[in-house]
Amino acid sequence: MTISRRSFFKAGIATGAAFSMPSVLRAQTTATDARIVRMVKGGVPSVFDPVVTTSQGTTDHAAAIYDTLFSLDSKFVPQPQMVGKWGVSDDRKTYTFELREGLDWHDGNPVTAADCVASIRRWSQIRPEGQFIMTRVQDISKKDDKTFTIALKDPLGLLPTFLAHPLYVMREKDANKPATEAVTTNIGSGPFKFNEALAKPGASYTYDRNEKYMPRKEPSDGLAGGKIVKVDRVIWENIGDAQTAVAALQAGEIDYYEGPPADLFPAIETDPNLELQVLYKYGLDYFLRINCLQKPFDNMKARQAVLHLVDQDSFLQVISSNQRYTNTVTSFFGSGNQISNDENIGWFKKGGDPERARQLFNEAGYAGEKVVILQPTDWTEVSNTSQLLANALHKIGVNAELAPSDWGGLVARRSNKGLIEDGGWSIFITGDSDFNRGQPLTANHLVMNGEKGWYGWPQSEEYEALRAKLADVETVDERKALARKMQAIAWDYVPEVLLGQFTAPIARRKNLTGLIGMPDIVPMWNMQKA
Repeated sequence: MTISRRSFFKAGIATGAAFSMPSVLRAQTTATDARIVRMVKGGVPSVFDPVVTTSQGTTDHAAAIYDTLFSLDSKFVPQPQMVGKWGVSDDRKTYTFELREGLDWHDGNPVTAADCVASIRRWSQIRPEGQFIMTRVQDISKKDDKTFTIALKDPLGLLPTFLAHPLYVMREKDANKPATEAVTTNIGSGPFKFNEALAKPGASYTYDRNEKYMPRKEPSDGLAGGKIVKVDRVIWENIGDAQTAVAALQAGEIDYYEGPPADLFPAIETDPNLELQVLYKYGLDYFLRINCLQKPFDNMKARQAVLHLVDQDSFLQVISSNQRYTNTVTSFFGSGNQISNDENIGWFKKGGDPERARQLFNEAGYAGEKVVILQPTDWTEVSNTSQLLANALHKIGVNAELAPSDWGGLVARRSNKGLIEDGGWSIFITGDSDFNRGQPLTANHLVMNGEKGWYGWPQSEEYEALRAKLADVETVDERKALARKMQAIAWDYVPEVLLGQFTAPIARRKNLTGLIGMPDIVPMWNMQKA
């Protein structure tokens, strides 16, 4: 999932406040830093395996050190990346992939087809598109050191698209680990090497240009084409305080800050050396995820109660005080996607409907069970929206309790399917790109396959049957018709509740250019520093 950290401040912070904040990085910065980029992208990752977690920090880390078989271009069309040549049999059931030349692991060994086969099998245990592929797979096998095949029982034209969403290829010995056991070696074949010697867990991580990496010859286009590294090193810093981060940006001690709070936009906009930039125009859709396994939310009416309770405008005011960057969202599939629609959205009401929410909790037989809301204290707008949600639940008589931790602690706890008293949970808030909300075949949280699925574990066989049909329909109208039926089910079942959309700009120094604007991933390649 997309995770960017933005601090929330009360209105009235002086525009120049950031100028007075103390320097935290000045001693580390020298005049020879033209080939070094320092980035603050939220809390540094605590888990490095992109199969084990969908956390944004982990995804950005993986995009730097690993490579992918296919990648999406700026029009979201899959293009070969590690694959040099590929083809499909006349019956459309057997795909053959040949790796391009010059692919080597950071430890010096060549990338092989066996690495790819093992990576696909491990990835497919967790990712929804991988799980779907495996329902049609007859065999995935190595043909020779550079070639592997995927043989299907039935045709699947979306196979290259699924492999581009994305599948990070690991060494065979790493990919042979269970999908529930995190890989910790950080050895990939991508354009950057992870510098273990300079790693400061919880504080900063360093990525060095992989001098032996051979990019594709095509121009960079979205996440596809040549991954050309134009700097020698990227340092990912963890600065939790927004004012300190903006002060460091103004002083030239960092070059990029992901997610400045709206209260500090004026300080950035009036600085001649800084610029706000929206990398993805549809932004992030915030939502609260509900645990469907435990009381009270094992009852559908209790989940519907939260849907009616939420006032998106109130939550958006907490997420950003600058409403120019916010919008309400009513479609289960986001606001800017081909399959976004208005089916079964009668629950949406300005101001929410607390009385209807109270009534639905009563109909669900709510008996005062504790509702635990996981609160990430280092993702400030989500921390504050968690408090707003707890307050709204208190007002209608729900026994809501916050469970504060950093994001890493939340990521660890949300996998617990147990009772509240055994460390379980009821609700957590996160966000995903609006683009991803329109991809029900590949977005983890748009799947309803029960305990095999994403945190919250909703289960609807009717929804899943419709979702499976999406892989085979050929026209846009057919996709839209299926999406309307799926949305009707989703807003009755309520696996999650939308809180609104925030098109968050990043802040950067003007001499840092070449940033790639794509949803879900902020690549470290292509950028350069004047």
